Amino acid sequence: MTEPTLSGPRADTGKRFLAYLIDFAILFVPVFILIAAVPSLGRLVGFVAGLAYFVYFDGSPSGQTVGKRAMGIRVVDFQTGGPLDYGKAFIRFLGRIVASFLCGLGYFWAIWDPQHQGWHDKIAGTVVVPVESYPVSSWP
Repeated sequence: MTEPTLSGPRADTGKRFLAYLIDFAILFVPVFILIAAVPSLGRLVGFVAGLAYFVYFDGSPSGQTVGKRAMGIRVVDFQTGGPLDYGKAFIRFLGRIVASFLCGLGYFWAIWDPQHQGWHDKIAGTVVVPVESYPVSSWP
């Protein structure tokens, strides 16, 4: 395996957290209401909705969910600095599940990691960067 070649600034972990809160409000608050009404269906819909949301937006040419766009950050391939494809976005989504274990340690990992990568970033080979350094050509 070759070493990553992407250099340059990384997204601030505070901005990443705020982007996640925005995405959480958009996606998960309605799902929680559904879970309260119909628990088994709500959990299934929540998983599928989260999968579709994060794979679609992270795998798009912009690499931005609504929250990332609002915070001026994006996710890119660590090797190329370019956008992810949907396959890599899917792997990153699965990595989110792993990152949530142990009280979310995999997310907090980005605070002290030299590349500011959470476990989901390490698993998928991605990094979150500021848009001013890695401009977005179009957003879905």
